[in-house]
This record gives sequence, structure tokens and C-alpha cells, in this order.
Amino acid sequence: MAGHSKWANIQHRKGRQDAKRGKIFTKMAKDIILAAKGGGDPAMNPSLRLAIAKAKAVNMPNDKIDTAIKKGTGELAGGDIAEVMYEGYGPGGVAVLIEAATDNKNRTVAEVRHALGKGGGSMGEAGCVAWMFDKKGVMVFDAEKYTEDQLLEIGLEAGAEDVIAEDGSLEVHCMPEDFTEVQKAFEAAECTANSSDLAFVPKNLVEVDVPTAKKLMNLMEKLEDNEDVQNVHVNADFPDELMDEMED
Repeated sequence: MAGHSKWANIQHRKGRQDAKRGKIFTKMAKDIILAAKGGGDPAMNPSLRLAIAKAKAVNMPNDKIDTAIKKGTGELAGGDIAEVMYEGYGPGGVAVLIEAATDNKNRTVAEVRHALGKGGGSMGEAGCVAWMFDKKGVMVFDAEKYTEDQLLEIGLEAGAEDVIAEDGSLEVHCMPEDFTEVQKAFEAAECTANSSDLAFVPKNLVEVDVPTAKKLMNLMEKLEDNEDVQNVHVNADFPDELMDEMED
């Protein structure tokens, strides 16, 4: 999962989130709409509770959150959105897994295929790279605030599987079905995560050099610029030299 932390840190350093807040709100709304299809009460719907928490973390207005919930439950029009997964390859043969939420699959697949091709990659068949990833609950903590032993002690009892140190962060992993309980355990212990989400974690990482990593970053940014694309996962191990360049 090292690639996950490094990519998250790269995004943070470039300040892309604030610069594209409008698109972020669109993506958050889609997350909420999809989650609300399973019920509009966050207390009874863990997926909706997570989607709302993510939206609030980027300061999405409450009225937009409420509207998205109502679209998901069918109280308002506009909830006809489907989840879809695209698989392919990026520069250096890196596996790329793309989560999307769309009201027009033909448009989205064409745009994703174009972005992959232009970015030095290619679209693959269903199942070609998904097997290289496991879906996990992932909570990222600041390594300067917490220790591995501290997080393990709190997390293991609630169902956490492991704590991984990476690039100034500590990642807690758990099975998706244990995610809510593990979150609650850390909240009760007043341990605040920098981010909490369900993500596709690569089983093994592929080392890439700096030029390839830069091409891959550009491809990921192009994909994430698409309002239908919710998340992009890769199995690349971004080189430390690239991180050093980002800090300069």
C-alpha cells in the first residue's frame, strides 16, 4: 500500500484538492447518491455515513449533502447513477484500477479509454488487473502524532489487520466489514486520522523510475480530472527521489 500513501501525499503537496473544489463536490455528491440507495439514514447505513464524513472533510455545504441524499433515496430526480470499474495499464506496465460513477457509461468509457491511451497506457479487459488488488479499509495517521504500537493496541481489538509505516504516515488496514468498528475504536481513543476510506490496495508493488513515475502521475491526474472518475488505484511504488523533488 506504499503507493497509496505516496500518491496521497503528492496530491496534498500540490494543493490540488482546494484548486478543484467544484469537481470534488460533484464527486462527493455521487458518492453520497450511490450510498443513499441503501437507505437515507446515516445511523443505519455505514456507507452513507462514510460518504457524508468525506464530504464534510472537504467542507461540502450541508444543503448539497442533503440534496444528494434525497437523489439517492429517490425523493429528488437525478439519482440515476451507476458504479462502474475500468481496468487497464499505465506507463511501465503498471496496473490501473479506475472507479467511476456515471449516468452515461458510453461517454465515460470513451473518455477513460482516451485518457489512458494519451497518457501512455491502455484499456484492458474486465478482470485483467483487479485480481492484483484487495479491497480494504484504510486509515492514515500522522506518524509524528502516533506510534505503531499505539495504533495496533487500539485497532487490533476492533478488527484491524495491520499498521504499515510509510513516508511519514502510519496506515491502518482492515477488512471492509470491520471498517466502521475500527473507525469507532480510534474515535473513542481520540486518535484522529488524516483520511479514512475504503480503497483497493495492491497486493504487490511495481518499482518505477522517476521518468515513468512522472508519466504515471500525469495520467492519474488526467483521469481524476474527469468528473465521472471517483478514484484511481495503481500498483506503482513511487520512487523516493520523486518525493524529494516535490518537497524542493
